[in-house]
Amino acid sequence: MPADRAAPQPVSAQHRVVETAKQFLSSFKTPGLILVAISGGSDSKGLLLALHAAISTGGFSAFRLAACTIDHALRPESADEARAVAAFCSGLAIPHVPRRWDGEKPATGIQAAARLARYGLLADVAQEMDAQCVVTGHTLDDQAETIAMRQSRSEPDAPGLAGMADGMLVDRRIWVLRPFLGLRRGEIRDYLLSLNENWFDDPSNSNRSFERVRVRQDMGADIVPSQSSRAGTMRYQSGTRVAELLARHVPGFYGLAVRIDPALVEAIGDPDGRRAILSIAAVIGGRSHPAGRETAGRVAAFLAAGQDGRMTAGRVVFNRRRSGLYLYREGRGLPVVTMPAPSKAIWDSRFLVSNSSPEPLTVRAGADPVLLRTGPIAAGLPDAIIKRAAASAPDFLGDAPQGVSIEPVIGLYDTFLPRFDLIMADSIAALFGRDRYVAPPVHDV
Repeated sequence: MPADRAAPQPVSAQHRVVETAKQFLSSFKTPGLILVAISGGSDSKGLLLALHAAISTGGFSAFRLAACTIDHALRPESADEARAVAAFCSGLAIPHVPRRWDGEKPATGIQAAARLARYGLLADVAQEMDAQCVVTGHTLDDQAETIAMRQSRSEPDAPGLAGMADGMLVDRRIWVLRPFLGLRRGEIRDYLLSLNENWFDDPSNSNRSFERVRVRQDMGADIVPSQSSRAGTMRYQSGTRVAELLARHVPGFYGLAVRIDPALVEAIGDPDGRRAILSIAAVIGGRSHPAGRETAGRVAAFLAAGQDGRMTAGRVVFNRRRSGLYLYREGRGLPVVTMPAPSKAIWDSRFLVSNSSPEPLTVRAGADPVLLRTGPIAAGLPDAIIKRAAASAPDFLGDAPQGVSIEPVIGLYDTFLPRFDLIMADSIAALFGRDRYVAPPVHDV
């Protein structure tokens, strides 16, 4: 090496972490309030401090921070930890809001239930404070664990292998963004140590009864940063193509039934064609996920055979005719729901019913096919399809009482919408007569 050329100096963890925070802030369309989800663990504490440093010294003074701690009430010490986080935020002059997950906890699936409750509470606080978004401290380590868990039960080209998106819309209300997905947990902890800051370690992170813990302990440091990036790009491209296929081959509808053009049905062997059909089927069936591997295989085999006929899968009838593939909800297992006044309820996981009338409302299956035939809900559908689909539709569909409204539910995306799938989700919303989803507050990267 020439004597006049200095050796490159390693980039410090402090520099990388704060620079990542600055890059994140520079991606916003307009500055505003950011709500930081902070548990007191290393990742979320590092995120709060890095954003605070970037705003204080990096030319981002138009931004403001607030913090929220969700106490899941699953450990005796959690309340004390939440108070300690509140004191820490007070020392930084950052407003802090605690929320507690009250009520009975499920005996099984506790982590999934806690996640659902956590994001719902964070969305509530963000709306109360008029925050632009919520941010969480998920890291590259979390990303690798997520991908490893999904690999064990997914096809090689499954969209879920993209892992966590850098942004996720919660409850159609607020975007949760993940600025640190490209950083290792060790870098964030080195940053905290450089500031003489400590953190809490949740003992559940060492409990091997949880799948994520087993994966974390077994995989060690085996993390491939480029893997999720490539898969994320592929999922975005897939979602964009699915949106194009739906726009070209699926007429508009309202959730009662759908006709898919023969050209798309014949593309069932194409991964994006299959994804388009199975995604629409999931919404028609009131499911939050597309059909699993076995069911998807049965549907693909039925359609690939090229024969007219019917099959049922995932609560959906696949009715193949010469004019196309018709999908509608099967006529079994349909609920009867009585709603007080005023109230809202989701019926059969497919329709959001709002009752603002002065009287209770009972919702059951059995719409009038004559009314549906003459309205936009069933425009273009054969009479036989309308009749079958009407049997599994809310009884007042097409003729709602005064003060009662109904809106289709898109179970795939109404609770959690990863940013990978936003274009695809908007195309499905348009087919169902719904508004587009809320746009993220940051530019695409």
